[in-house]
Parts: sequence; C-alpha cells; structure tokens
Amino acid sequence: MVTTSPTTADALIHLRAAGVSLLLDARSGQLPTVIHWGADLGAQQEWLAANLADAAVPLIGPNTVDVPVRVALLPEHHTGFVGRPGLSGSRSGQDWSTRFVTREVTIDGAGVTGWHEGGAGTVRFVAADEETELSLVMTVELLPSGLVRCRAEVTNEGEPYAVDGLSLALPVPVRAAELLDFAGRWGRERTPQRSPFGVGTHLREGRKGRTGADAATVLHAGTTGFGFAAGEVWGVHTAWSGNHVHYAELTFDGHRLLGGGELLLPQEVVLARGDSYASPWLYAAYGIGLDAIAGRFHDYLRSRPRHPSTPRPVTLNVWEAVYFDHDEPRLIDLAERAAALGVERYVLDDGWFGSRRDDLRGLGDWVVSEEAWPGGLHALVDRVRELGMQFGLWFEPEMVNEDSDVARAHPEWIMAARRDSLPVESRHQQVMNLAVPAAYAHVRDQILAILDEYDISYLKWDHNRDLIEAGNRLDGGRPGVHAQTAALYHLLAEIRAAHPDLEIESCSSGGARVDLGIIEHTDRVWVSDIIDPLERQAMMRWTQQLLPPELLGSHVASGRSHTTGRSHDLSFRAATAVFGHLGIEWDLAAADGRVLEELAAWIGFYKAERGLLHGGTLVRIDDPGDGVLVHGVVAPDRSRALFAFVLVANPLQDPAPRVRFPGLDPSRAYRVAPVLVGSSPAGLIAPAWWGGPASTSADINPSQPHLGLQPPADYPGTVVNGAALMAVGLQPPRLHPDQAVLFRVDTHTEPTSL
Repeated sequence: MVTTSPTTADALIHLRAAGVSLLLDARSGQLPTVIHWGADLGAQQEWLAANLADAAVPLIGPNTVDVPVRVALLPEHHTGFVGRPGLSGSRSGQDWSTRFVTREVTIDGAGVTGWHEGGAGTVRFVAADEETELSLVMTVELLPSGLVRCRAEVTNEGEPYAVDGLSLALPVPVRAAELLDFAGRWGRERTPQRSPFGVGTHLREGRKGRTGADAATVLHAGTTGFGFAAGEVWGVHTAWSGNHVHYAELTFDGHRLLGGGELLLPQEVVLARGDSYASPWLYAAYGIGLDAIAGRFHDYLRSRPRHPSTPRPVTLNVWEAVYFDHDEPRLIDLAERAAALGVERYVLDDGWFGSRRDDLRGLGDWVVSEEAWPGGLHALVDRVRELGMQFGLWFEPEMVNEDSDVARAHPEWIMAARRDSLPVESRHQQVMNLAVPAAYAHVRDQILAILDEYDISYLKWDHNRDLIEAGNRLDGGRPGVHAQTAALYHLLAEIRAAHPDLEIESCSSGGARVDLGIIEHTDRVWVSDIIDPLERQAMMRWTQQLLPPELLGSHVASGRSHTTGRSHDLSFRAATAVFGHLGIEWDLAAADGRVLEELAAWIGFYKAERGLLHGGTLVRIDDPGDGVLVHGVVAPDRSRALFAFVLVANPLQDPAPRVRFPGLDPSRAYRVAPVLVGSSPAGLIAPAWWGGPASTSADINPSQPHLGLQPPADYPGTVVNGAALMAVGLQPPRLHPDQAVLFRVDTHTEPTSL
C-alpha cells in the first residue's frame, strides 16, 4: 500500500453481509471510492483487495486528463471527473471546487488504519479541505439485510457558504445496461418505465415539495431484460420527503453511476461559520432480480425498533361512506356495523373541524366543529371504544384554506414567494409554513389538544397539494421547502414523543409521499386514492418494490368504484386488498346481508393469515403476462405460502398457461388448494386437479356460499413437490377478466409417493 503522511488516513475496507460485498478504497487520504458493490466476493486478503482496487483504476485515454480518474462516493471535479459533482456550492462564486483529504476512518466507532474485512458495519470518513475551509463527514453502512446506505455532512469553517447540492453516487458495472424507475400521477402512482442506460444523465427531479405521485421511488440499473427473479440489479432510493433527486449517469469515459440527494432551491441552505448541512440517506440495494432488491428493503424495514410489531388492525375509514356529511347517529351506526364484521379500527375522515363542511373552507382550524358536532366527538369516540375498536382521526396539518380563522389571523404563515399575490391554489388550499415557530406551535398545540381530550390511537395525516412558490414570507420570500420538510419530521417526532403508542398514516392525495424519510415517522402509507382493485393491482405490485405489505393501506370499497365508475365482485376487491394492511372504505348500510356475510369472511381470512401476509417474503412472477398477474408471500421457513392468480385483461392464450410457485423448498411436498372465501368468482372453471372432474360456477349453490377458511371438501387440491411447483407449476382456473383466485400452499406431512 502507498505510504501516507500522518495527517492523512489510509484504509482499504471490505464489508460483507447477506450475499453482498462492499469494497471501499480510502488509501492515501482520498475520499472513499467504491471499488465493488454487488455480489459477495468471498473472504479477501489485503494484497488481493489492493490489487483489485488498483485494477479498477481506468487507463488514461486520448484527450483526457493526464492522471487516472478515480470517482469517489462524493465525486469531485478536481480529479478530472466531468460528471455531476457531489458537492455544489460557493462563497459568492468562490470556493466552488473542493479537494477533500480524508483524515480519519472509523468502523463502528473504532479507528482503522490499513486493511479491514468484516461483516455488516458502519464506516465513518472524516475529511477536510483547508483551502476552501470546509470539512466533511461521510457515513457508509452495510446493513445486515445487505442494504447499503450512505450520507454526507458538510461543515463550514469560514465565511458564509451557500450549499446548492450535496449528493452521493455509487458505481455500477457496464453490464448494467437498462434502467427502471417509476412515473405516475394521481390515481396511477408508481407506474414502471424502462429505458436504456445511455451516455448522459437520466435525471429525475422532484420539485413538488413532497415526494410526488410521479417520483422515481427506486431507480434501478440492471442487466438487459432483468425481471422479478432474473438478472443482476442495482437500485438506489433517496430517503427524503421534500424536493429530491435520483439520477443515473454514464460519462463518455465509461463511469456509470447511480446517485441521489436533496434538491435544494436557491439559497435554501447557507452555512454560517460552524454550521453544517447533512444530506438525506441514500439507500442502495443489489440482488438477482427485482424481488431481491425489494426483499432487502423489506428486511431492513422489518428490523427497525419502531416497525409495527402488533397485528395490523382491520381499519374502516368513513370517507367514501359519508364524505363531509357528518351525522352522529349515522356514523355511530356505521361503527356498530363495522364492529359486527370484525373491524378493529374506525377512522373519522375530513369534515369534523372548524367550518369544514366542504373542501372550500376551514382547513387549518383544528378544533371540533360545534356546528357538525355540538356535543363534541365524545359520543362517537366512546361508542367506538365500547365496541372494542381503536379510534382514528384525519388531519391535514401542513395545509390551510384562505377561508379559515387561522389564515385570516395570520396570513404571513402562508408560504409564498416575494410578491403580493399568493401561489395558485390547489384543491382550494395553500401551505402552512411550519418553519415559522409560531405557526409550528399553533399546529402542534391544536393537534395535541385533540389527542389529550379524546382516546385516539391513530392519525390519518394528509397532504393534498404540491408546494408551489413555497417561500417564507417572513424572510423575504426565501425558498422554504427544505425547512418545511425538516419541520414536518420534527413535528411528527414531537407528537409521537408525547403519545408513544399513537400510529400515523402518511397520506398525500393518495400515494404522493411514499419514501423512507416519511416512513421513519409513520406506520403506513396510503397507496392511492383510487381503490378500484384493477388499478390497485398494479400500484400494490410496484409500491412493494420499496415497502412491505404491512405498510401499505389497502381497502375494500363499494362494488362500484367512486373514482373510476367500474364495478367489481367482492371476491376481486377483497383478494386484492388482503395483500396489504386491510381496510374498508364503504357505506356498510348500503350493502345487503349476503354481501356483508362474505365481507366478514374475508376479514376473518385476513386476520387468520396476516402473520404470513405481513411477515413472508414477497414473490412476484414475470410470466405468463398478457393480462395475467401472479404474486404471493412465502413464509420465511418456506413451510407455507399464499399466492394470487389475477386476470386484469382478457389474455390471448386461453386457458392461461401453468402458474409457477417460486420461493418454495424444492425438496418438500406441498398441498396446493384454492381458497374460497364467500362465494366462488362468477364464471370460474376449475381444473381437474382441484379434486375430481372440472366444475363450473353453475355447480355452486349461490344461496349457500362457502364461508370457511378452507376450500370445500370436494376441492381438496393436489400434492406436488416444491421443485415441480417452482419449475413446472399447475394449471390455473379459467376466470373472466377482473377476477382473482388465491392459492394456499402448505407443507404436506402425510405419507406420499412423491
């Protein structure tokens, strides 16, 4: 290794966990360079690792700089790198290019010099640039799940320094030739899109002041044609709920990077002497197939101390049942009907406060409306609690109607640029500036007063508009998205500290704030305002690329969707919703007895299986495609599984091809049987392996639907070994479009000839 002076660090570090290697080179005082991030390299010796690091340095090409270009985790311009720099900023145009020297390296708090190899751990690099009077701390963690996360913090030691951006980037190999991230809009959150990984920058900027329904979410690069189970894949996620960046960059000289960070507006972060700015965490996952990437995120999230550990309660939200029509007897009746079905949490939505009888007024006045609730919420809350259910309440603390008491009293608390007019309205709303201490205290104190008065277990925390011209009017209109996001996190943390058992849902006009920043402060997200199961199939499928099912609010709505106008069987609505945190959004008084009986059976099924649904390994299948979706969860010990076979369109091939069941134990025998909860889907034609001759829906007596958790005795299923189920599969039933059948896969312990 190269000899260094006592003032510079010298470290070569290899971390390994869950089949992933991370090799970091910080020799000769350089900022850490990622030599390898990907498949486990196995145990290395120092000289082998040093040779690998040296071999990673590219040759000097024609018309390039006369030294080899090393691209650090925080790329710097002085090295000759001509791509996106990690730190952008200046002192009025000076000190804009840095040359950091690493002075100290620690692993899990212990100093490191020279070679180190170990398992999961946290590496901290302390660096400085004496000429620009800046210091830098970079933290890199390899988590037990194999997930990598990293962040940087810059400190100013001189005259005021404006930070324009601070982002980190990890290299991927040349075989990562294809990109996948997400687009979307309201009602079509997380729609996948693919493109080649070409020369230049694939830049995904979020400038909405929130994550956005069209956010990249996870930016993947992989081998051509990678799918759920095949192909090497690398992915990054920026864990920040405000303006943010994801990017993939390929320079002319072959540097191929995935990176991300916060998107800072002009002069949002100006560091006085001694001040610091820390980037959000950038998470990075490697695996074979998209399911492996998702699995690393899920494993990490499930390992957190604050991850929901109690069974996810069946939730009824009253929004699509009553909207703004808050009538106490009707809402108590709805609570009683819900409790009779087995619902465990009741949530009162928008319209309970101030002058809020519609969406034009009252937002921001978080006091119970005497007009709508002359006796307060006590009668409703008390009755809900008597029925054995938790009570939840809707808030939208970051927003305000101009027609509200708080806006009239404090117009200066509304975010706006430096002009007389306010930003354009969205949903008749403006944004409450939580970075103003008095505004923050007003919102906090009103929320805490409600929580202190009523027995509330759950908040639905909404956020229904983008931040347009989001400036601080008390500071000349200076951009305030960064401060607003930080204030939100602080507010959520303060409320949770005062009420440690409180659960919070992140809703943002549906799923427009889904990221690992917000999920550190909340217990689930609302995937989309569209509850139509046909649309939800795709949105649930892809939101699970980041979050596990137990964090995804997934409801059964009325037979005819309020948002799309489509009508669907209860079996399709429920079979879609159970692969998440199950809830109901439906006027139960309008449903007939038979339908309610079937809904109760689905609730019972969910309760019986939520341990598997919320603790199993996600499995999604690329084939057969063409209108057919197959997904499931497999128990960690592979003893059992639940799979869904879903038709979302009329496939060209009829009957559909065999369905495979990945993720099982190839040496184990399994019994596979359909789960019929309530009546069978209309038009279902069962293959012979279900037990006996093929049968049709005409064979099922509709007046006597099966309500148990097991298939009827004449549908015993079949016993097959795991290897055959994974490689060959079974013939699925024939369905009409917009229908689904669930399959239970259980270890078969009786003697068998397999």
